[in-house]
Amino acid sequence: MAGFRIAVIEGDGIGKEVVPEGIRVVEAAARAFGIGVFWDHLDWGCDHHARFGRMMPENGLDRIAGHDAIFLGAVGWPTVSDWEALWTLLMPIRRNFQQYVNLRPVRLFDGVPSPLANPGAIDFYIVRENNEGEYSEIGGRLYPGTDQEMATQNTILTRHGCDRVMRFAFELAARRKKKLTSATKSNGIIHTMPFWDERFRAVAQDYPDIATEQYHIDILTAHFVRRPSSFDVVVASNLFGDILSDLGPAVTGTIGIAPSGNLNPERRFPSMFEPVHGSAPDIAGQNIANPIGQIWSGAMMLEHLGATEAAAAIVAAIERVLASGENLTRDMGGTASTTALGQAIADAVSKHPARRAAHG
Repeated sequence: MAGFRIAVIEGDGIGKEVVPEGIRVVEAAARAFGIGVFWDHLDWGCDHHARFGRMMPENGLDRIAGHDAIFLGAVGWPTVSDWEALWTLLMPIRRNFQQYVNLRPVRLFDGVPSPLANPGAIDFYIVRENNEGEYSEIGGRLYPGTDQEMATQNTILTRHGCDRVMRFAFELAARRKKKLTSATKSNGIIHTMPFWDERFRAVAQDYPDIATEQYHIDILTAHFVRRPSSFDVVVASNLFGDILSDLGPAVTGTIGIAPSGNLNPERRFPSMFEPVHGSAPDIAGQNIANPIGQIWSGAMMLEHLGATEAAAAIVAAIERVLASGENLTRDMGGTASTTALGQAIADAVSKHPARRAAHG
């Protein structure tokens, strides 16, 4: 298999600690399955902002447009506003590279206790629309500092945007348990959400074998807690998907293991893979951050690039290490360091049965 060229943005805080562990494990899988992976390290983020007044160089997008993927740690630091960190680095990447699917697996692993008394077998995906929706730049504020001060924020849903993310979700459901749930709020949001529902029904006509259901977002969050094992694939707008994709991992025990992919499914542009957790300035530099979200994001990256066996080996290694109860970080009830857990998973990848079969 040809080699992959990956742009690496460690970013800020614990991103600088978990990304090296993600690279360690991806490289272990690459060696085991004969894949070439080449890393281009970029010092973008809040440190770059402190030196140059920008989160990334002015030609940053051009510099990474030719890569096969982007491996991101975390972005954010108290010296830079959350708005600037997001809208001058992550959002330009997601939107200019048409990463219109934010894919987030939600899975309960053996060895990780759920906060729920009877969680069942939790294993589903959230497909979040990632380019439009509630997170638009359209809106503004008037009459600041007066009694008439007001703020508006416009939600943008297009037929093209809805249909393409819904088709991705239907195709994913077709490869799994053939069930798709749509998040809505059409009883209270009278224009955009009824339109979302209309497009969901229209696209569903092309997938008669997929069972569909829809729930208003408020009761859907309750169902995530009451019966998370009943879901297979959930599709949602940008805001609703953002909320659900934090709640989902929370019911599986820790957001520290949650990965995500910002996908351009057609691969016309590079996709970006990152853990769901943030930069966590409060624990940065202590070597105690959980690296599994980053490592699992690396598996998602390899799968997206077509290295499915290597990706599966990483997930299987995560399973074995978690089930063993050893080398667990503090948020999972253990005492292991970031580097110790990363090394344990890399070692487990090297011992994967498929690797032994391939190399005798």
